Amino acid sequence: MKIVKTILCVLFGLMFINAGLDKFFHYMPMPELPAEIMKLYEAFGTIVWLMPLVGFIELVGGLLFIFPKTRALGAIVILPITVGIIIHNAVFMPEGLAFAGPFFLINLWMIADNWGKYKPMFS
Repeated sequence: MKIVKTILCVLFGLMFINAGLDKFFHYMPMPELPAEIMKLYEAFGTIVWLMPLVGFIELVGGLLFIFPKTRALGAIVILPITVGIIIHNAVFMPEGLAFAGPFFLINLWMIADNWGKYKPMFS
């Protein structure tokens, strides 16, 4: 089971590192999207600091998530991003939930797996 967890966490981390780097270097092609979603992306684009901030969080969270020693912090850092991805897909692109759902569940699994490290914050 440990090897499965390690593989999933490395893949999870690499996906977010890739997504974060793309926010800075724009090397992945943008798929055809409905006009409603394009308006949303254009609105996000008017907030010039938003996408670099999201990219930075994805990059740092992905790096932290890969390594077991920092995975608990990475899971918390990346949680708002995964929640946003789930909400975005639920509202605009329900077919994307098949991809976003497992990522969210992996994130929640790592939070649950490291719950003992978070306990002192709640006492």
